[in-house]
Amino acid sequence: MYGGHTIGVVVPAYNEEGFVGDVLDSLPDFVDRVYAVDDASTDGTWDEICEYAAVERAARTNVSDDTDGQVVAIRHDHNRGAGGAIKTGYFAARADGTDVTVTIDADGQMDPEMMTRLLDPIVADEADYTKGNRLSNPKFRSSMPKFRLLGNWLLTGLTRIASGYWDITDPQNGYTAISLPSLEAIDLEGMYEYYGYCNDILVKLNVAGMRVMDVDMPAVYGAEESSIEYGDYIPKVSLMLLRNFLWRLGARYRTHPLGIAYAFGIFAALTGFVHVFRAIGSILTGSQSNNMRKSLTSFILGIVGIITGLALDRRENR
Repeated sequence: MYGGHTIGVVVPAYNEEGFVGDVLDSLPDFVDRVYAVDDASTDGTWDEICEYAAVERAARTNVSDDTDGQVVAIRHDHNRGAGGAIKTGYFAARADGTDVTVTIDADGQMDPEMMTRLLDPIVADEADYTKGNRLSNPKFRSSMPKFRLLGNWLLTGLTRIASGYWDITDPQNGYTAISLPSLEAIDLEGMYEYYGYCNDILVKLNVAGMRVMDVDMPAVYGAEESSIEYGDYIPKVSLMLLRNFLWRLGARYRTHPLGIAYAFGIFAALTGFVHVFRAIGSILTGSQSNNMRKSLTSFILGIVGIITGLALDRRENR
């Protein structure tokens, strides 16, 4: 336990042979239960998890609390993605009534000694969900590869708009902690199962009215290799964020001035696009048209509406 709260840790693993065992071995002593989820790995990840769990069980023969440090080994029969593995662990932690659940990757990039920094705001009832942030501190972000840094800043902007958490940074950071009431409040069943799960859950937390806090921490890059295919990742996550943004507006602001401003701006901008295409058609056919003037007017009105919506969104979610 930590601060009177039971602590669970979800460790999603896909082809992390040689890493996952070290991560499990490095978790702090205050962790009550570990949910090690093998996402249908094709290497020795599952054997490594089972071997560690067996050794850990043998070492607990004289422990009075049967849940202390217990490793729960879970295996998917088919690969569901990083979010799918996290979701499975969350379901198990929620069923156990674990007070706070931490997620930490199996590749060794996250420092277990930083875990208390994620837990403290939740234990003190200052936040419902905490996440790592490698970007706000120049020293911490200096170790991040340049292409990851650029992509992360882009996704930070998109996620702020989609989620309504305008002060969060580094939304791709998978080192997180979540309270039990938050796990019970969000649509866990509908959680995104691809790599954008950490962006998706922020939108769900906002709709549920939960408090989110960033925690500065460095990243560690070693011999592990990322399995993210960026050609698929970027369009998939961007489309998911657009859907989630529209869902958040409908769920929270359908009749609110914020939602009306956004809706008007989007409608006006789309109308402008239609007029542009019509104007191009008129030019090609040699006919006269005032569609270009209409498109310019629509674009201006659309920009004004969207900017108004953004301003109201920031104020509403301050």
